[in-house]
Amino acid sequence: MLKYLSLLILLFFPTSLRANIYHSISSSVQLEVHAAGTNADRIGNSYSISGTGVNTTDGTTTGSVGGLGAATNGVNAYTAITGSQLTAGDAFSFSSSYTAGDTVATSLTVGEVSPFGDLTSTTAGVAGSLAGTVDTKNDITMVAGGAGTTVTGQFVVGLTLD
Repeated sequence: MLKYLSLLILLFFPTSLRANIYHSISSSVQLEVHAAGTNADRIGNSYSISGTGVNTTDGTTTGSVGGLGAATNGVNAYTAITGSQLTAGDAFSFSSSYTAGDTVATSLTVGEVSPFGDLTSTTAGVAGSLAGTVDTKNDITMVAGGAGTTVTGQFVVGLTLD
């Protein structure tokens, strides 16, 4: 009787087995061909002067400290200053510096860049030399192209068991 009772319990209250299984395989290749480009940073005009115990002149006016004048195509006019010791035998110091800014070109054609002090140029890529494939076994083959190209391959396997 006990055998039949156990059989009835199994028939009416079946045990449930459950497994959530998720499996994923993915492969991809990304190809990019970049256009030619230039990054330009313009250097500006600057002027500095300092001193003690000196006479200054711009060649015409005594006591002048010079400076930057009107700009032409992005470069300011500069007045040079000379310094001489104010009193013979006394301590003195004199410092002057000038940086001419980059000239801004007024007539550029397409593809030309002003001759700035800080330029970075890249050439365009050639699409015909760049290649990437994924076969049925998820093997990835990549061939890098010329300048200005990027190739990226990725293989992903995922497995989840609950």
